[in-house]
Amino acid sequence: MSELSPYLVLLVVGFLPNEIWRVLGVWIGGGLAEDSELIVWVRAVAVAVLAAVIAKLTFAPPGALAVAPLAVRLVALGGGFLTFLIVRRSVFAGLVVGELLLLLGGLIFPA
Repeated sequence: MSELSPYLVLLVVGFLPNEIWRVLGVWIGGGLAEDSELIVWVRAVAVAVLAAVIAKLTFAPPGALAVAPLAVRLVALGGGFLTFLIVRRSVFAGLVVGELLLLLGGLIFPA
């Protein structure tokens, strides 16, 4: 076997099956109106899934994140969200501020 075979397996098993669904979604969704009931429903489901992931990471964190106290995680989440709202709904700015608050809280309140 070649030393590139793990990457080929990753491409065939990991990337391509997901990419097919993305391309199909763009192809099918491209013809729908942005305010159609289907698109509104899909957007609502996507937001609900994202909220569930954020809640799970905040209240039942895996790995190293579990070391940070709940108060630090909540402050980082709130600070990131407020930054998102203040800086013209910038996801990047909210992410950076939330991460910085989490790191700062980890330094101030070590485990």
